[in-house]
Amino acid sequence: MTTPALFIDNLHKRFGGLPATRDVTMRVAQGERRLVIGPNGAGKTTLFNQITGDIAPTSGAIYLFGADVTRLSPAQRAHRGIARTYQIITLFQKDTLEHNVMLALLGLSRRRFDILRPLSRFPDMRAAAREALALVGLDGAADRTVSALAYGEKRRLEIALALAQKPKLLLLDEPMAGLSLEERKSVKSLIASIPRTTTLVMIEHDMDTALDLADAVTLLHYGKVLVDGSPQAVISDPQTREVYLGV
Repeated sequence: MTTPALFIDNLHKRFGGLPATRDVTMRVAQGERRLVIGPNGAGKTTLFNQITGDIAPTSGAIYLFGADVTRLSPAQRAHRGIARTYQIITLFQKDTLEHNVMLALLGLSRRRFDILRPLSRFPDMRAAAREALALVGLDGAADRTVSALAYGEKRRLEIALALAQKPKLLLLDEPMAGLSLEERKSVKSLIASIPRTTTLVMIEHDMDTALDLADAVTLLHYGKVLVDGSPQAVISDPQTREVYLGV
């Protein structure tokens, strides 16, 4: 059996007496597109935060391409190929698109310790930033400030920051949240164009838009995996209909 890109083994997280994730086990194959769904408060973002190292699990283990990363820092995991976007946009609003992407690249480079050298002195990093912006259709706006962008463009910029790091595993936390219909179509097309060399795990509430992007779906409920399988199997499962679809 091929080593999975991501293997989560019996993951638990408690905040005091409150369980946020409960015995979560999930195997994501290399190149797979996995959709994680569930009601508000199901533990989806908490699961992402444990995968990236922002939150330490109470127990259980996380493996990235066969290597145990459970005790590694977020920075160490980023260097091993994990990148993510956030449910709430986290960008430098007064800076340019190009500089936002360059800062993301700088975080993975030893050049980050060269604090006296301006970003303009790194032409190769600037070229990489422009390349990432081109992937999301924003290369023509590289010199604009983030605050001047439409909301959908900011979502695409966040994906550009993640793609610039050339991740092996990309986590997208509600990338289509708050978008108009046309913006959702644009972001969906962008996500579909990401090459299979990058494994993708996505949290998304807009089932109509996201479902056909997925190879497999995991339903979380009260921090526990309730249903896991193909999109059709999960959507047709009575438990999904009861706790998530409301039918």
